[in-house]
Amino acid sequence: MTIFQQLTMANLFLEQALPLSLVAGLIGLVAAWGLIQWIRSQPDGNDRMREVAAAIQEGAAAYLNRQLQAVSGIALLLFVAICYFKNLPTGIGFLVGAACSLIAGFAGMRIAVMANVRTAQAATLGRTPALRNAFNGGAVTGLLVVALALLSIGAFYLVASKYLGLRAAIDSLTGLALGASLVSVFARLGGGIYTKAADVGADLVGKIESKLEEDDPRNPATIADNVGDNVGDCAGMAADVFETYAVSLIGCVLVAYLTVLGGDGKPEPAALTYPFIVGGVSILSAILGILTVNFGKGNPTRLLSLGVLVSALASAAALWPLTQIFFPNGLCHDGQIASTIGIYLASLVGLLMTFVVLLITNYYTSTHYSPVRNIAKASETGHATNIIAGLAIGSHATALPVGFIGIAILLSYHFAGLYGIAIAVMAMLSMAGIVISLDAFGPITDNAGGIAVMSGMPKSIRERTDELDAVGNTMKAVTKGYAIASAGLASLVLFGTYVQELKVHFAALGTAMPSLEFSLTEP
Repeated sequence: MTIFQQLTMANLFLEQALPLSLVAGLIGLVAAWGLIQWIRSQPDGNDRMREVAAAIQEGAAAYLNRQLQAVSGIALLLFVAICYFKNLPTGIGFLVGAACSLIAGFAGMRIAVMANVRTAQAATLGRTPALRNAFNGGAVTGLLVVALALLSIGAFYLVASKYLGLRAAIDSLTGLALGASLVSVFARLGGGIYTKAADVGADLVGKIESKLEEDDPRNPATIADNVGDNVGDCAGMAADVFETYAVSLIGCVLVAYLTVLGGDGKPEPAALTYPFIVGGVSILSAILGILTVNFGKGNPTRLLSLGVLVSALASAAALWPLTQIFFPNGLCHDGQIASTIGIYLASLVGLLMTFVVLLITNYYTSTHYSPVRNIAKASETGHATNIIAGLAIGSHATALPVGFIGIAILLSYHFAGLYGIAIAVMAMLSMAGIVISLDAFGPITDNAGGIAVMSGMPKSIRERTDELDAVGNTMKAVTKGYAIASAGLASLVLFGTYVQELKVHFAALGTAMPSLEFSLTEP
């Protein structure tokens, strides 16, 4: 193949990069649909198990319907306000973002409450079948989050840029981010409050007042407790990460538009579409990681970690040739040059940050390591020492993640400036497909244990579900660390784009830009 032919193929790929990323999003939806059909085909136990599961499903549906009513009313008012004060395209983007976020979280939660009884039944066959059922139920949520986020933003950007122009399309994307944020607030805060209220209420009336065990069928609050697990850790986390993913991807596009300019002074098309390709590649990598967990055997924690590792390695391997195609000569960002390898290394920083946060959080929350064991030992002498030990270790646990986030910011900025930070954040959030699968795995195993107790299954079954529940609790904590770290990095990108917007604004006015100082005391 001649050099001319290679350049022609590369240019053709660049022109079709955004549609190809949308194809990857569609593949993610197809994979999620396939997992849903697989879950439906699994046995759902005896009549008593189905009765308990139906009560949990009914409670989840009641919560979802009530929250949908609240969100819809406020969303309609905001849509009218956005259309009046801004424009119709931004209002449409707002509705698209809110709708896709709702679908990702609520559909994932419905599948989770379907998978719980099947996980309990699979536990009669062994730990591995139960693990597979629970993980596949969680994987539906993970795939829906990344696929719908990429599809909604990519399709809206593609259509809006064609009919409105590039700048108007990017401005309209802010409405989509606002829609995702609205749902995130309701799902995360509302779901979190419901979860804790149900959990603490069930413990007070069951364990404290009536001296009943966890998930005892005589405790009327048990069903609400099991519903709450799904509300907070499935629908809530999904909406949270969907919002962060959407904001980060939109921030990447905006940073590229403002800082990565070609020789003609116009935004570099490759820099605008590269974040979409990062997202598309990672959806395919997440599917590979999900398959790894499904065909593996052994320790649950190691198997789930292997799925994340395979997904990250596949993304890293695929991004290098793609980065060479997109940026064969590097890029010019804000007047400085970033090399091809520098852009690729910025994406690697994001992938590595995912692993660093997961490993640190796992160390501080897993039952296999000293922090949790020290808290358990402190509990032997009473409530006071338990609280003291928990607060001390919790405070200590924040030091390493904050330090590594700072290092990641410095490294990615060194490699490719503000665009490098944006790419690092996008690479980190592109792992959401497999990471959210781990998070939704937690409430499914928790519910499976509750169903096992309430339906009178043998103690050996509860022991298997308890083992998976312990892993699920660790995974929920791990994914919370991931969500917080990625949101922190995403906020830095937004601050950066704000500063760049001000530079463009004052340059257009022909005046010097005043000095900026971001302060919590004087916002």
